[in-house]
This record gives sequence, structure tokens and C-alpha cells, in this order.
Amino acid sequence: MPSVVGLLEQHELAARRRVDELREEADRIQAELAAAEQEWQEWAIARRRVDTVLAPDRGNTIDMEVTGGLRDADTRSAAGDAAKPKSQVPVWREGLAWSVLSVDYQRILQVLADRVRLHQGPLSCQEMAAAFGMDVVPARVEALRSKAKRLVARGWLAEPAPGRFTLAAGVSGPGGGS
Repeated sequence: MPSVVGLLEQHELAARRRVDELREEADRIQAELAAAEQEWQEWAIARRRVDTVLAPDRGNTIDMEVTGGLRDADTRSAAGDAAKPKSQVPVWREGLAWSVLSVDYQRILQVLADRVRLHQGPLSCQEMAAAFGMDVVPARVEALRSKAKRLVARGWLAEPAPGRFTLAAGVSGPGGGS
């Protein structure tokens, strides 16, 4: 008859293997999502450029593109309006205000801006979760990591060391983004 400890170890090993498989699948899906989002952004940019070229009133369209920039279709046209909670992250550019980002992304930028202001180093996602008063559990940390990686990919954050995040060069306070 097998021992209780032996049975527990078997169940633990099976559970750990399942977690490892799911993490690999999540990483694969996350990479696939990032590639799909990049392709989507490229198509959106291409469409805007074609609209600009084909627009009957070129002057107004060009003015709108210069002031509207690369804002996502889900963000509101007024610069002062906050983005919708599930909106996409636009590519950062000089003068782009933090208000184009959802509140979750703004919180990440704010905690990292405070660190820069206090001359402190980059943060890990576990440290961010703790700073936000969240339970530091894998699900919460991975959700933050996903958001931080998206901000890195769009130029808002930098990742000077694996898993450690800080504001990207040129990104500063919430007002003007520069």
C-alpha cells in the first residue's frame, strides 16, 4: 500500500506539471496576442494614411491626424477625456498625455514616475502589486506583467533588466507625457 506522503507527492507533481503546461500556453498566447495587436495597429495606421491621401478636404484631415496622432479608435477625441477601461494602448509620442490610457495603465505609470522622482530604481511586478495594495499572487502579478510589457512595447516604459520596469526616456509626468 502506497504511503500518504507518496500519494501527496504524486498529486503535487501532477499539479506542478499542469501549472507549467498552462504557463507555457499562456506565454505562447501572450506572444501571439502581441503579434496580432501589432498587425492590427499597422493596419489601422495604413487605413488612416490612405484616408488622409484620399480625403476630399486634405487640409482638415491632415490637421486632425497631426492632433489626433496614433490614438486608438476606442479613445475619445478630446485630449482631456480618459480612455475607456478596456481601450488599447497607443504608441507613445512626444506630448501624448497619460489621459489616453486607461486608469490601470495610468496607475502603473504614476508609481514608476514617483520612483523616478525619488531617484529610486525600476520596479518588479511583484513590487508594483504590493504598492497597489493587491494580493501578491501569480494571477495579479501576471496581469500587471502583461500590462507593463504592453507599455514597453508601445514605448511608455523601459525594461532595463528582465522583469524590472521604469519610465521610458522622454516619458514623464501625467500632464503632457513628455
